[in-house]
Amino acid sequence: MISWVKIFGVAAVSFLALDAFWLLIIARKMYQQYLGNLMGQTKFAPAAIFYVLYLIGLLFFVINPALEKSSLFYAIAAGGFLGLLCYGTYDLTNLATIGKWPVFVTVVDLIWGTFVTAAVSGITVFVAQHFNWR
Repeated sequence: MISWVKIFGVAAVSFLALDAFWLLIIARKMYQQYLGNLMGQTKFAPAAIFYVLYLIGLLFFVINPALEKSSLFYAIAAGGFLGLLCYGTYDLTNLATIGKWPVFVTVVDLIWGTFVTAAVSGITVFVAQHFNWR
C-alpha cells in the first residue's frame, strides 16, 4: 500500500508541475486570447477533483499495467493514448457544443493532453522501477 501512495505522489507532483507550467507560463495568453469571453474565476474544488480522478485513472489504466509488464514504452504509449482520449473528450465535446469554441484550442489541447499524460506516465513508471516500488 505504501508504494502506491509513493507512486501516486510521483504522478501527482509531476502532473501538477507540468500542468502548472503549461497553464501559467506557456498557454495562459493563448487561453485568454481564444477563450477570454468564456473564462471565469478558477474554482479550485472541481480542479482538485479532476486531478485526483485523472491520476487514479492514470494509475489504474496505464501505470499499474506498465509496471506489471515492466515496460516504460507501454507507459509512455498507453499514457499518450489515454491523454488523447481524455483531452479529446473534453475538447471535441466543446467544439461540438459551444458555438465559438476555437479549433486551434482543441488541436493544441489534444497535443498537450497526449504529451503531458505520456510524460507523467513515463516519469512515474521510471521512478517506480528505479526504486523498485511495487
